[in-house]
Amino acid sequence: MLLKTILSFVLAVSPAAAPATPDIPVAELHNRLAALAADRHITAGLIHVRTGTGQWSHAVGVRDLASGAPAAADGHFRIGSVTKTFAATVLLQLTDEGRLTLDDPIERHLPGVVPDGERITVRHILQHTSGLHDYMSEPGYSTNRWRADARFDDYTPSQLLKVAFAEGPDFENPGESWHYSNTNYVVAGLLVERLTGRPYGEEVARRILRPLDLGHTSVPGHRPSLPTPHARGYEPLPATPPAIVDATDMDPSLDWAAGEMISTTRDLTTFVTALLKGRLTSRASLTEMRRTREAVPLFRYGLGLQEFAIPCADGPKPVWGHTGQLIGYVTVAFTDGKGKSMTLSLNPYEQDPPTEAVLPMAKAVFCR
Repeated sequence: MLLKTILSFVLAVSPAAAPATPDIPVAELHNRLAALAADRHITAGLIHVRTGTGQWSHAVGVRDLASGAPAAADGHFRIGSVTKTFAATVLLQLTDEGRLTLDDPIERHLPGVVPDGERITVRHILQHTSGLHDYMSEPGYSTNRWRADARFDDYTPSQLLKVAFAEGPDFENPGESWHYSNTNYVVAGLLVERLTGRPYGEEVARRILRPLDLGHTSVPGHRPSLPTPHARGYEPLPATPPAIVDATDMDPSLDWAAGEMISTTRDLTTFVTALLKGRLTSRASLTEMRRTREAVPLFRYGLGLQEFAIPCADGPKPVWGHTGQLIGYVTVAFTDGKGKSMTLSLNPYEQDPPTEAVLPMAKAVFCR
């Protein structure tokens, strides 16, 4: 499709957009998303904002480069590592039920599964302080990279753990350091299954999706496609001239409980809002989830929750949630726990959307 035809849609507003409220900076948020599309950082951008007085949904860009049809504000997308927050929430619910404690060694519940499982605790797993090597750092095992036809391969959790454990731990003593590892949340998914006797995805649906009426959120398993509507996910490949491949369809079992889920901006906003308002766990469990430690300069990490400090004029304001990235899709889901929440879904185009472009949108929402 000609560039001018594509750009004719980048400012399109989805007809499904929810009405705005006076305390939501609609014009600024639209303009910032539209600028990302115009600069070819994204093919589509979806946003949902909720405040104490109302909510607003919006979309810019196109569903696909071939047709140029406008992106839908209620479109589905792969949420990547925001899946971890769902898995962590289920495990915290199980601690509320007395099925385990955060300081239980993994060996107690998954005997013989995790090397050094006598010293690695549930807390270490959920907080990325276990030292377990990230299987996705191995060649061919990352869903953030183009894998051609291999993206349709099926995987089991045991296969993923075998890859991780072949490399040994990233640091010697559990708890001594922090290192993001998708392996931790494969273990978390197995913990859910061992403690409940049901697939972790069924527990997510039973404990979170149905109670919150998140009818557009799913755990796809081995299903390669997304529900409609959805914007296609693309990936630029190094070539002359640059090549763009369609990475939308894939078997997400390579991510499993670390990143396979699909949702919408409205559903994710409902989820993080409910979680931080204490609707899904006890107050004590939510306190543990929000008990963060140093991770990287950009954020601190709790139990399946990232904490970001939004730089406002009157000082930094904390927000909690999670970010996710899976080839073709970038997700940001934040809430301040006091009534303001924002979820973004961005479909990268010729390059990933820069962090410095996302931060002003968070400031516009949370600093007002």
